[in-house]
Amino acid sequence: MALESWLPIGFILPDGGICRKPRHGAVDWQIVETGGGGTALVVAKSLHDQWLSTGLVDASSFQHFTFGADELFEFSCGPSEWIAPVNSSNSPNTRNEALGFATALKATREIDTDSPLQDSIYVERLGRILPTYSLSARAADDVILGYWLTGGAQVSAKSFRRLYQMTNWLGSSGLKDVVSAAGMGQLAKDMLAEGADTDHAESKIKSQDASPQDADSEAAGLERGIPFTLAGRPLLEDFFNEHVIDIVRNKERYAALGIGFPSAVVLHGPPGCGKTFAVEQLVNYLGWPSFQVDASSVASPYIHETSKKVAEVFTKAMNNSPSVLVIDEMEAFLADRDSGGGGSNHRVEEVAEFLRRIPEATKSEVLVIAMTNKVEMIDAAIMRRGRFDHIIEVPPATEVEVKALLDKLLTKLPTDGLIDTSPLAKRLACRPLSDVAFVVREGARLCARSGASKIQQVFLVDALDSTPARDGQGASRSIGFL
Repeated sequence: MALESWLPIGFILPDGGICRKPRHGAVDWQIVETGGGGTALVVAKSLHDQWLSTGLVDASSFQHFTFGADELFEFSCGPSEWIAPVNSSNSPNTRNEALGFATALKATREIDTDSPLQDSIYVERLGRILPTYSLSARAADDVILGYWLTGGAQVSAKSFRRLYQMTNWLGSSGLKDVVSAAGMGQLAKDMLAEGADTDHAESKIKSQDASPQDADSEAAGLERGIPFTLAGRPLLEDFFNEHVIDIVRNKERYAALGIGFPSAVVLHGPPGCGKTFAVEQLVNYLGWPSFQVDASSVASPYIHETSKKVAEVFTKAMNNSPSVLVIDEMEAFLADRDSGGGGSNHRVEEVAEFLRRIPEATKSEVLVIAMTNKVEMIDAAIMRRGRFDHIIEVPPATEVEVKALLDKLLTKLPTDGLIDTSPLAKRLACRPLSDVAFVVREGARLCARSGASKIQQVFLVDALDSTPARDGQGASRSIGFL
């Protein structure tokens, strides 16, 4: 979908820049091309004032102007300077560009230690990474650094060996310098400079710098030989263990019987049923680089451009295999070609690109997982076996599944030991799993606000009372494999 421009083409900005088409944007910001190959960040007053109040920018950083009834602020840069969303597919081309981002990350955290940065905007000249305060799932800073360096792979800077393999243009010492410049020096301090190889460096990094929370996590559980678990989703857990993890772990045994790399998978179900959560847990467990195809990263109104971007993501995933490639909201790219519509010619080309790339990726040891809320819209050629062998329905969670998730979330937090999750699970059954996580977070917030040090039942009940179910939630179905 084309991004609707806030400002008309040819509009003159306060610093003299001439507006061209928008590149990226959200409800309260846009990045637009300007004459001469530069870019400008245009933000609403509300977002600018948040940055101003936290000290990330000062009153002279952005230039104020009005357009109609809108009060806006802008910051421009030349063609060789970065203004880009952190979650885009951009990546640095030189060591200095990588160091610039790392330095900005550290400078930002010295001012603002709390704001999530997974949907932030990197402004090179300001030396800042400016948060947009979105509601998406929070990513740790070490993952954000890895995502930027690799151009879209969800690889943590803690996984030094994997990150090194994907950024070998930096060199081992260069990567160490970048990680250190980001304020994460303990992850790689003096290891590579002393001649240690990357495998040894990574093992030392994990043993010396992993926090207690990291040690208890399921990150790279495949390498550590621990079981894969998926709280609240036992059937989906069993499926991943049987059809993905066991095949990967016993590759030679399966290959001897003609079974290759795990086949592509479709997860479908209503919004909030836990598809994204399940995939994130699997990616963390495997410890592989992950890549994503979604509308925000590859969709384009220009002929051939979407297909080109899709091909680039698949190529990156294959070049860094074994890896995971996630196709989010697959109906946006893979809707039935016979359904017509103004964009049908574009859709034919996009579907054809996926038809070609999915089997190729599987042969190259890329685990392809697609997600959709509207499985009935997907083109039949995509859904046949040979492309997606497994089509799995993920319905709203049952009472038993919600209780299992509540119990797991609460084990990571201080409680008074008297919490009974059964009545909470009964009320949350068949509601989005995001509601379950929200109740726990809100209960923890109410606990902190009261001055208590341990979460009690009353805080969780109050949190649930303030989180009413929305229309259309509550119908129970069973997980199904087609």
